[in-house]
Amino acid sequence: MSDEEQDEVQLEVGDRPINLIQVLKLAGCVLSGGEAKNLVAEGIVRVNGEQELRKRRQMARGDVVEIEHGPTITLV
Repeated sequence: MSDEEQDEVQLEVGDRPINLIQVLKLAGCVLSGGEAKNLVAEGIVRVNGEQELRKRRQMARGDVVEIEHGPTITLV
């Protein structure tokens, strides 16, 4: 499993404001906002390399979201 390749997703967000929960939903990582909130609350979501516990964290182009044992999402 150490050679397991993680999915990489590029999410086009443009200049509009978007929060972490919306990013997880739009990238197809979760089916609902509740599921996204649970991932964040469990501490398995990292933004730009740091654990993120704020569900409404505002995201910007260039941010990188990593889900433990899941995909990496780059905002473009």
